Amino acid sequence: MAWLVLIASGLLEAVWATALSASKGFRRIVPTVVFVVAMALSMLGLAFAMTEVPVGTAYAVWVGIGAALTVLIAVARGQEKLSVVRAALLAGLIACVVGLKAVS
Repeated sequence: MAWLVLIASGLLEAVWATALSASKGFRRIVPTVVFVVAMALSMLGLAFAMTEVPVGTAYAVWVGIGAALTVLIAVARGQEKLSVVRAALLAGLIACVVGLKAVS
């Protein structure tokens, strides 16, 4: 259960990071509200997951999922470009997250 909550929390990290950018410095209300709610839920989930998953592993997985998904969202929205090198680095990041799960 802790791992599922941790993965969901990582997904929410990408939501709040994307909403933070869309809020334009907290000047837009809807993205600001999405940011606050997603961040709170993400942190609560991370805290819950850390009751069973070691802190270093939980944090690395949470950040890895959030970072990789945030980049992919930005690419899908046309805000960033995905080069071959960048794709390879993201694949490496994802492989490291999967590896942490495999050894935990």
